[in-house]
Amino acid sequence: MDDDIPYLLLTPGPLTTSRTVKEVMMRDFCTWDDDYNSIVTRIRARLVKLALGSGKTDEPNAAEAAYTAVLMQGSGTFSVEATIGSVIPPDGKLLVVDNGAYGNRIAQITERLNIPLEVIRQTETESADLEQIDQTLANDSAITHVAMVHCETTTGLLNPAAEVGRICTKHDKIFILDAMSSFGGVEMTMPEVGCQYLVSSANKCIQGVPGFGFVLAHRATFEKTKGWARSLSLDLFDQWFEMETKGGKWRYTSPTHTVRAFDRALDELEEEGGIAKRAARYRENNQLLIDGMRKIGFQSLVAAEHQSPIITSFIYPDDPKFEFVALYEAMKKRRFVIYPGKVSDVDCFRIGNIGHVFPEDIEELLKAIGEAVEELEIDLGTGAQAS
Repeated sequence: MDDDIPYLLLTPGPLTTSRTVKEVMMRDFCTWDDDYNSIVTRIRARLVKLALGSGKTDEPNAAEAAYTAVLMQGSGTFSVEATIGSVIPPDGKLLVVDNGAYGNRIAQITERLNIPLEVIRQTETESADLEQIDQTLANDSAITHVAMVHCETTTGLLNPAAEVGRICTKHDKIFILDAMSSFGGVEMTMPEVGCQYLVSSANKCIQGVPGFGFVLAHRATFEKTKGWARSLSLDLFDQWFEMETKGGKWRYTSPTHTVRAFDRALDELEEEGGIAKRAARYRENNQLLIDGMRKIGFQSLVAAEHQSPIITSFIYPDDPKFEFVALYEAMKKRRFVIYPGKVSDVDCFRIGNIGHVFPEDIEELLKAIGEAVEELEIDLGTGAQAS
């Protein structure tokens, strides 16, 4: 573990960042300055390349010209709300797949915006029901858009985005993918997934810091949305048009330090070998974690075939003395920050393995968990059990 890092954040974001990403935030930028706005323009182009699996050439190819990117201040949820509130027409209707807290949040946003809504509600450990999505779209012609979370960090479950995209294409629906915790850490492209909109955040798998989210969009689809926004500050089209026509300028005050850090984080993603190499590291971290926790006596919540490489939920042990807060403090004392659970009917906690985290860090983590279990006298028996 890097001695410059006081804690290793094993969370779904904010997450542990490299020293070099932190260092670039020591320089201040003016939001009107051409040098700063050129960074914004460069970031937008680089995001499109990542979304299409393109190379490193400076000149966009025909496929890249068909897509665009827009940055939006705030947390990832701001970008999700900006998308939902801006790209669905006044007479549109949204179908939301809800199998976790973040799918549920999309439904809440839609209700608050008074957009007609249909929700497919499932348990938090159940993958998106493809047959039900297909049948719902066949039965309700009023639905114009479908929204789903790719990686539900509620549990760590990875939904079948490409399969849902094919169903949307079959029924001629616009697909909005919340790829908050997967973009940059799971190998995919927008054409492969079949989504017209992909939403993510600076402080996830790109390994930047909090402050803005971003939306990647199919240009021809997005250009039809002018005037549909239900908010001034979260008007996605107006934000994009400002950046598109004024050399990267934001409409309102932008998070300059975060933007600079993100640009450096994109450099480091390239230096690591791109998304394929980073995804391989995350998968290795995740497998080490699950195997090691099983040896200690903890059982993971999500079935292996639906488990993402991003974050894993572990079920509380069947020991009445077990308290998550005690385990959390014992781990923090050992420089590891883990995460409470967010599942409605199972007591569990979560451990993430994205960010500037490597297999040797996971090995140190497992050793520390073993020590904490012994210190707290937690009885794991033959393994953790569902409560």
